[in-house]
Amino acid sequence: MGVLSAFAGIAVLLFGLVAGVWVDRMARRPILIGTDLARAALLATIPLAAVWHVLGMAQLYAVAALTSVLTVLFDVAYQSYLPSLVAPDQIFDGNRKLMTSVTAAEIAGPGLTGILVQTITAPLAILFDALSFVFSAAMVFRIQHRPQPRTKADAEDHAWLDSLAGLRFIQSSPILKPLAARAIIAWFFFGFMGPLYVLYAIRTLHLSPAQLGFTIATGGVGGIIGSLLSGRITQRLGLGHSFVLMAWWHAFASILIPLAHGSAATAMVYLIGSQLLGDGAFAIYWINETSLRQTVVPDAKLGRVNAAMQLASRGVLPLGALTGGILAGTLGIRFVLAIASGGVLLSNFLLFTPSIRNLRSAAAEKAAMPGML
Repeated sequence: MGVLSAFAGIAVLLFGLVAGVWVDRMARRPILIGTDLARAALLATIPLAAVWHVLGMAQLYAVAALTSVLTVLFDVAYQSYLPSLVAPDQIFDGNRKLMTSVTAAEIAGPGLTGILVQTITAPLAILFDALSFVFSAAMVFRIQHRPQPRTKADAEDHAWLDSLAGLRFIQSSPILKPLAARAIIAWFFFGFMGPLYVLYAIRTLHLSPAQLGFTIATGGVGGIIGSLLSGRITQRLGLGHSFVLMAWWHAFASILIPLAHGSAATAMVYLIGSQLLGDGAFAIYWINETSLRQTVVPDAKLGRVNAAMQLASRGVLPLGALTGGILAGTLGIRFVLAIASGGVLLSNFLLFTPSIRNLRSAAAEKAAMPGML
Protein backbone atom coordinates (compact mmCIF):
# COMPACT_ATOMS: atom_id res chain seq x y z
CA MET A 1 0.00 0.00 0.00
CA GLY A 2 2.88 2.36 0.77
CA VAL A 3 4.53 1.71 -2.60
CA LEU A 4 1.23 2.13 -4.44
CA SER A 5 0.58 5.45 -2.69
CA ALA A 6 4.14 6.52 -3.47
CA PHE A 7 3.64 5.83 -7.18
CA ALA A 8 0.45 7.87 -7.03
CA GLY A 9 2.24 10.82 -5.45
CA ILE A 10 5.65 10.79 -7.10
CA ALA A 11 4.24 12.55 -10.17
CA VAL A 12 4.10 15.81 -8.23
CA LEU A 13 7.80 15.55 -7.38
CA LEU A 14 8.89 14.77 -10.94
CA PHE A 15 6.36 16.73 -12.94
CA GLY A 16 4.79 19.38 -10.72
CA LEU A 17 6.91 22.42 -11.58
CA VAL A 18 6.87 21.66 -15.32
CA ALA A 19 3.07 21.44 -15.16
CA GLY A 20 3.04 25.05 -13.98
CA VAL A 21 5.04 26.16 -17.03
CA TRP A 22 2.60 24.43 -19.38
CA VAL A 23 -0.40 25.93 -17.65
CA ASP A 24 1.07 29.43 -17.91
CA ARG A 25 1.98 28.97 -21.59
CA MET A 26 -1.09 27.12 -22.92
CA ALA A 27 -4.86 27.55 -22.93
CA ARG A 28 -6.18 26.11 -19.68
CA ARG A 29 -9.61 24.84 -20.76
CA PRO A 30 -8.22 22.30 -23.31
CA ILE A 31 -5.80 21.06 -20.62
CA LEU A 32 -8.73 20.33 -18.31
CA ILE A 33 -10.65 18.44 -20.99
CA GLY A 34 -7.65 16.47 -22.22
CA THR A 35 -6.49 15.36 -18.78
CA ASP A 36 -10.03 14.23 -17.86
CA LEU A 37 -10.37 12.05 -20.96
CA ALA A 38 -6.87 10.62 -20.56
CA ARG A 39 -7.55 9.67 -16.92
CA ALA A 40 -10.79 7.99 -17.96
CA ALA A 41 -8.94 5.90 -20.55
CA LEU A 42 -6.22 4.88 -18.08
CA LEU A 43 -8.65 3.85 -15.35
CA ALA A 44 -10.75 1.88 -17.83
CA THR A 45 -7.78 -0.43 -18.43
CA ILE A 46 -8.13 -1.84 -14.88
CA PRO A 47 -11.59 -3.44 -15.22
CA LEU A 48 -10.67 -4.59 -18.74
CA ALA A 49 -7.54 -6.32 -17.44
CA ALA A 50 -9.55 -7.86 -14.60
CA VAL A 51 -12.10 -9.29 -17.03
CA TRP A 52 -9.28 -10.78 -19.10
CA HIS A 53 -7.58 -12.10 -15.89
CA VAL A 54 -4.31 -10.25 -16.55
CA LEU A 55 -4.53 -7.55 -13.85
CA GLY A 56 -1.42 -7.27 -11.68
CA MET A 57 0.37 -4.85 -9.37
CA ALA A 58 2.62 -3.59 -12.17
CA GLN A 59 -0.42 -2.24 -14.00
CA LEU A 60 -1.78 -0.66 -10.83
CA TYR A 61 1.56 1.08 -10.24
CA ALA A 62 1.62 2.36 -13.83
CA VAL A 63 -1.98 3.60 -13.77
CA ALA A 64 -1.46 5.26 -10.39
CA ALA A 65 1.64 7.10 -11.63
CA LEU A 66 0.19 8.21 -14.96
CA THR A 67 -3.16 9.33 -13.57
CA SER A 68 -1.29 11.29 -10.90
CA VAL A 69 0.68 13.13 -13.59
CA LEU A 70 -2.59 14.07 -15.26
CA THR A 71 -4.18 15.02 -11.93
CA VAL A 72 -1.31 17.40 -11.16
CA LEU A 73 -1.75 19.07 -14.53
CA PHE A 74 -5.55 19.27 -14.07
CA ASP A 75 -5.35 20.70 -10.55
CA VAL A 76 -2.78 23.35 -11.45
CA ALA A 77 -4.84 24.30 -14.54
CA TYR A 78 -8.21 24.59 -12.82
CA GLN A 79 -6.84 26.60 -9.89
CA SER A 80 -5.28 28.97 -12.45
CA TYR A 81 -8.39 29.03 -14.67
CA LEU A 82 -10.94 30.06 -12.03
CA PRO A 83 -9.77 33.72 -11.64
CA SER A 84 -10.44 34.29 -15.36
CA LEU A 85 -14.03 33.08 -14.97
CA VAL A 86 -15.12 35.28 -12.04
CA ALA A 87 -14.58 38.81 -10.79
CA PRO A 88 -11.82 39.34 -8.19
CA ASP A 89 -14.35 39.81 -5.39
CA GLN A 90 -16.00 36.49 -6.34
CA ILE A 91 -12.88 34.31 -6.11
CA PHE A 92 -13.50 33.28 -2.50
CA ASP A 93 -17.14 32.40 -3.25
CA GLY A 94 -16.06 30.47 -6.34
CA ASN A 95 -13.64 28.35 -4.32
CA ARG A 96 -16.26 27.87 -1.63
CA LYS A 97 -18.71 26.49 -4.19
CA LEU A 98 -16.05 24.24 -5.71
CA MET A 99 -15.20 22.83 -2.29
CA THR A 100 -18.90 22.29 -1.61
CA SER A 101 -19.22 20.23 -4.79
CA VAL A 102 -16.10 18.22 -3.91
CA THR A 103 -17.35 17.42 -0.44
CA ALA A 104 -20.83 16.59 -1.73
CA ALA A 105 -19.20 14.03 -4.00
CA GLU A 106 -17.26 12.69 -1.02
CA ILE A 107 -20.56 11.92 0.69
CA ALA A 108 -21.88 9.79 -2.15
CA GLY A 109 -18.62 8.39 -3.56
CA PRO A 110 -17.09 6.37 -0.70
CA GLY A 111 -20.44 4.94 0.39
CA LEU A 112 -21.19 3.83 -3.15
CA THR A 113 -17.66 2.48 -3.50
CA GLY A 114 -18.00 0.27 -0.42
CA ILE A 115 -21.21 -1.23 -1.79
CA LEU A 116 -19.77 -1.73 -5.29
CA VAL A 117 -16.58 -3.34 -3.99
CA GLN A 118 -18.62 -5.87 -2.03
CA THR A 119 -21.04 -6.60 -4.87
CA ILE A 120 -19.07 -6.39 -8.15
CA THR A 121 -15.42 -6.35 -6.85
CA ALA A 122 -12.95 -3.47 -6.77
CA PRO A 123 -11.65 -3.60 -10.39
CA LEU A 124 -15.12 -3.28 -11.87
CA ALA A 125 -16.02 -0.54 -9.39
CA ILE A 126 -13.18 1.53 -10.88
CA LEU A 127 -15.16 1.64 -14.13
CA PHE A 128 -17.51 4.11 -12.43
CA ASP A 129 -14.48 6.25 -11.59
CA ALA A 130 -13.48 6.27 -15.26
CA LEU A 131 -16.98 7.35 -16.31
CA SER A 132 -16.89 10.21 -13.82
CA PHE A 133 -13.93 11.73 -15.66
CA VAL A 134 -15.82 11.55 -18.95
CA PHE A 135 -18.67 13.46 -17.29
CA SER A 136 -16.18 16.03 -15.95
CA ALA A 137 -14.73 16.57 -19.43
CA ALA A 138 -18.22 17.12 -20.83
CA MET A 139 -19.00 19.72 -18.17
CA VAL A 140 -15.75 21.64 -18.75
CA PHE A 141 -16.42 21.53 -22.51
CA ARG A 142 -19.67 23.40 -21.88
CA ILE A 143 -17.83 26.42 -20.44
CA GLN A 144 -18.24 29.14 -23.04
CA HIS A 145 -15.84 31.71 -21.59
CA ARG A 146 -12.67 32.26 -23.61
CA PRO A 147 -10.08 34.32 -21.69
CA GLN A 148 -7.64 36.60 -23.48
CA PRO A 149 -4.34 34.97 -24.53
CA ARG A 150 -1.75 35.29 -21.78
CA THR A 151 1.48 37.14 -22.29
CA LYS A 152 4.79 35.27 -22.39
CA ALA A 153 6.80 38.35 -21.53
CA ASP A 154 8.02 36.93 -18.22
CA ALA A 155 8.87 33.46 -19.56
CA GLU A 156 12.47 32.28 -19.36
CA ASP A 157 14.22 30.84 -22.42
CA HIS A 158 14.81 27.58 -20.57
CA ALA A 159 11.73 25.69 -19.38
CA TRP A 160 13.45 24.50 -16.20
CA LEU A 161 14.46 28.02 -15.19
CA ASP A 162 10.96 29.17 -16.04
CA SER A 163 9.50 26.49 -13.76
CA LEU A 164 11.39 27.95 -10.77
CA ALA A 165 9.55 31.27 -11.03
CA GLY A 166 6.78 29.97 -8.78
CA LEU A 167 9.24 28.93 -6.08
CA ARG A 168 10.94 32.31 -6.26
CA PHE A 169 7.61 34.11 -5.87
CA ILE A 170 6.72 32.03 -2.80
CA GLN A 171 10.18 32.59 -1.31
CA SER A 172 9.73 36.36 -1.62
CA SER A 173 6.24 36.41 -0.09
CA PRO A 174 6.03 36.75 3.73
CA ILE A 175 2.58 35.13 3.59
CA LEU A 176 3.00 32.29 1.09
CA LYS A 177 6.40 31.24 2.46
CA PRO A 178 5.19 30.08 5.91
CA LEU A 179 2.12 28.49 4.35
CA ALA A 180 4.36 26.49 2.02
CA ALA A 181 6.75 25.53 4.83
CA ARG A 182 3.88 24.29 6.97
CA ALA A 183 2.50 22.36 4.00
CA ILE A 184 5.77 20.49 3.45
CA ILE A 185 5.82 19.10 7.00
CA ALA A 186 2.08 18.57 7.40
CA TRP A 187 1.67 16.74 4.09
CA PHE A 188 4.69 14.56 4.76
CA PHE A 189 2.86 13.22 7.81
CA PHE A 190 -0.43 13.11 5.91
CA GLY A 191 1.47 10.70 3.67
CA PHE A 192 1.77 8.33 6.63
CA MET A 193 -2.01 8.18 6.87
CA GLY A 194 -2.77 7.68 3.19
CA PRO A 195 -1.67 4.05 2.72
CA LEU A 196 -2.39 3.04 6.34
CA TYR A 197 -5.89 4.38 6.96
CA VAL A 198 -7.74 1.70 4.97
CA LEU A 199 -5.54 -1.11 6.34
CA TYR A 200 -6.02 0.22 9.87
CA ALA A 201 -9.80 0.45 9.52
CA ILE A 202 -10.23 -3.01 8.01
CA ARG A 203 -7.49 -5.09 9.68
CA THR A 204 -7.14 -3.43 13.07
CA LEU A 205 -10.61 -2.02 13.70
CA HIS A 206 -12.38 -4.75 11.66
CA LEU A 207 -14.66 -2.44 9.66
CA SER A 208 -16.32 -3.85 6.56
CA PRO A 209 -15.82 -2.05 3.21
CA ALA A 210 -19.36 -0.68 3.47
CA GLN A 211 -18.75 0.61 7.01
CA LEU A 212 -15.47 2.19 5.90
CA GLY A 213 -17.19 3.80 2.91
CA PHE A 214 -19.87 5.28 5.16
CA THR A 215 -17.24 6.55 7.60
CA ILE A 216 -15.26 8.31 4.88
CA ALA A 217 -18.46 9.72 3.40
CA THR A 218 -19.17 11.56 6.64
CA GLY A 219 -16.08 13.62 5.91
CA GLY A 220 -18.04 15.09 3.04
CA VAL A 221 -20.67 16.28 5.50
CA GLY A 222 -17.97 18.01 7.53
CA GLY A 223 -16.54 19.52 4.37
CA ILE A 224 -19.92 20.93 3.32
CA ILE A 225 -20.45 22.43 6.78
CA GLY A 226 -16.97 23.95 6.66
CA SER A 227 -17.57 25.34 3.16
CA LEU A 228 -20.85 26.93 4.20
CA LEU A 229 -19.31 28.49 7.31
CA SER A 230 -16.01 29.51 5.71
CA GLY A 231 -17.05 33.04 4.78
CA ARG A 232 -18.54 33.81 8.18
CA ILE A 233 -15.59 32.33 10.11
CA THR A 234 -12.96 34.07 7.99
CA GLN A 235 -14.76 37.40 8.22
CA ARG A 236 -15.11 37.07 11.98
CA LEU A 237 -11.54 35.92 12.72
CA GLY A 238 -9.59 37.46 9.87
CA LEU A 239 -7.68 35.44 7.30
CA GLY A 240 -4.53 34.94 9.38
CA HIS A 241 -6.26 33.76 12.54
CA SER A 242 -8.50 31.53 10.43
CA PHE A 243 -5.42 29.80 8.98
CA VAL A 244 -4.03 29.15 12.46
CA LEU A 245 -7.28 27.97 14.05
CA MET A 246 -8.24 25.64 11.21
CA ALA A 247 -4.75 24.11 11.07
CA TRP A 248 -4.89 23.26 14.78
CA TRP A 249 -8.48 22.06 14.55
CA HIS A 250 -7.51 19.70 11.73
CA ALA A 251 -4.49 18.41 13.64
CA PHE A 252 -6.47 17.66 16.81
CA ALA A 253 -9.13 15.88 14.74
CA SER A 254 -6.45 13.57 13.31
CA ILE A 255 -5.57 12.40 16.84
CA LEU A 256 -8.94 10.64 17.02
CA ILE A 257 -7.75 8.15 14.38
CA PRO A 258 -5.09 6.31 16.45
CA LEU A 259 -7.36 6.60 19.51
CA ALA A 260 -10.10 4.54 17.83
CA HIS A 261 -10.70 1.18 19.54
CA GLY A 262 -13.35 -1.29 20.69
CA SER A 263 -16.14 -2.72 18.59
CA ALA A 264 -16.64 -1.70 14.97
CA ALA A 265 -19.45 0.64 16.04
CA THR A 266 -17.30 2.30 18.72
CA ALA A 267 -14.34 2.63 16.38
CA MET A 268 -16.58 4.24 13.77
CA VAL A 269 -17.55 6.94 16.28
CA TYR A 270 -13.88 7.97 16.58
CA LEU A 271 -13.25 7.87 12.85
CA ILE A 272 -16.47 9.71 12.02
CA GLY A 273 -15.56 12.39 14.56
CA SER A 274 -12.19 12.78 12.88
CA GLN A 275 -13.77 12.96 9.44
CA LEU A 276 -16.40 15.52 10.43
CA LEU A 277 -14.09 17.85 12.36
CA GLY A 278 -10.99 17.39 10.23
CA ASP A 279 -12.63 17.73 6.82
CA GLY A 280 -14.59 20.77 7.99
CA ALA A 281 -11.40 22.51 9.11
CA PHE A 282 -9.53 21.44 5.98
CA ALA A 283 -12.28 22.86 3.74
CA ILE A 284 -12.02 26.29 5.35
CA TYR A 285 -8.21 26.25 5.25
CA TRP A 286 -8.14 25.16 1.58
CA ILE A 287 -10.69 27.76 0.45
CA ASN A 288 -8.73 30.54 2.15
CA GLU A 289 -5.31 29.43 0.95
CA THR A 290 -6.39 28.90 -2.67
CA SER A 291 -8.28 32.19 -2.78
CA LEU A 292 -5.25 33.99 -1.34
CA ARG A 293 -2.98 32.65 -4.08
CA GLN A 294 -5.45 33.45 -6.83
CA THR A 295 -5.80 37.01 -5.53
CA VAL A 296 -2.18 38.03 -4.90
CA VAL A 297 -0.36 36.17 -7.69
CA PRO A 298 -0.42 37.72 -11.19
CA ASP A 299 -2.09 35.58 -13.85
CA ALA A 300 1.12 35.20 -15.87
CA LYS A 301 2.77 33.38 -12.91
CA LEU A 302 -0.28 31.76 -11.31
CA GLY A 303 0.23 28.33 -12.88
CA ARG A 304 3.82 28.12 -11.67
CA VAL A 305 2.97 29.33 -8.16
CA ASN A 306 0.10 26.83 -7.93
CA ALA A 307 2.47 24.10 -9.13
CA ALA A 308 5.05 25.08 -6.52
CA MET A 309 2.42 24.89 -3.77
CA GLN A 310 1.41 21.47 -5.08
CA LEU A 311 5.04 20.44 -4.79
CA ALA A 312 5.14 21.71 -1.20
CA SER A 313 2.03 19.71 -0.31
CA ARG A 314 1.28 16.64 -2.39
CA GLY A 315 4.85 16.43 -3.63
CA VAL A 316 6.01 15.13 -0.25
CA LEU A 317 3.18 12.59 0.03
CA PRO A 318 5.16 9.75 -1.62
CA LEU A 319 8.02 10.27 0.82
CA GLY A 320 5.57 10.12 3.71
CA ALA A 321 3.79 7.10 2.25
CA LEU A 322 7.01 5.10 1.93
CA THR A 323 8.25 6.19 5.35
CA GLY A 324 4.92 5.38 6.98
CA GLY A 325 4.72 2.01 5.30
CA ILE A 326 8.23 1.06 6.43
CA LEU A 327 7.65 2.21 10.01
CA ALA A 328 4.27 0.46 10.22
CA GLY A 329 5.91 -2.84 9.35
CA THR A 330 8.03 -2.66 12.52
CA LEU A 331 6.21 -0.31 14.91
CA GLY A 332 2.61 -1.16 14.08
CA ILE A 333 -0.03 0.83 12.23
CA ARG A 334 -1.65 2.48 15.25
CA PHE A 335 1.66 3.81 16.62
CA VAL A 336 2.68 5.21 13.23
CA LEU A 337 -0.70 6.94 12.87
CA ALA A 338 -0.07 8.54 16.27
CA ILE A 339 3.32 9.76 15.03
CA ALA A 340 1.61 11.21 11.97
CA SER A 341 -0.88 13.13 14.09
CA GLY A 342 1.95 14.53 16.20
CA GLY A 343 3.86 15.61 13.12
CA VAL A 344 0.85 17.46 11.71
CA LEU A 345 0.43 19.14 15.10
CA LEU A 346 4.04 20.32 15.17
CA SER A 347 3.84 21.72 11.62
CA ASN A 348 1.32 24.30 12.77
CA PHE A 349 3.94 26.18 14.78
CA LEU A 350 5.29 27.47 11.45
CA LEU A 351 2.16 29.60 11.13
CA PHE A 352 3.05 31.62 14.26
CA THR A 353 4.55 34.51 12.31
CA PRO A 354 3.54 38.20 12.43
CA SER A 355 2.74 38.18 8.72
CA ILE A 356 0.17 35.39 9.20
CA ARG A 357 -1.29 36.61 12.50
CA ASN A 358 -1.81 40.16 11.21
CA LEU A 359 -3.33 39.17 7.87
CA ARG A 360 -6.93 40.33 7.59
CA SER A 361 -7.86 39.51 3.99
CA ALA A 362 -6.45 38.48 0.62
CA ALA A 363 -7.27 41.91 -0.78
CA ALA A 364 -5.26 43.57 2.00
CA GLU A 365 -2.27 41.34 1.27
CA LYS A 366 -2.44 42.17 -2.44
CA ALA A 367 -2.50 45.88 -1.69
CA ALA A 368 0.53 45.50 0.58
CA MET A 369 2.75 43.83 -2.04
CA PRO A 370 2.51 45.96 -5.20
CA GLY A 371 6.21 45.59 -5.92
CA MET A 372 5.80 41.84 -6.42
CA LEU A 373 3.00 42.24 -8.96
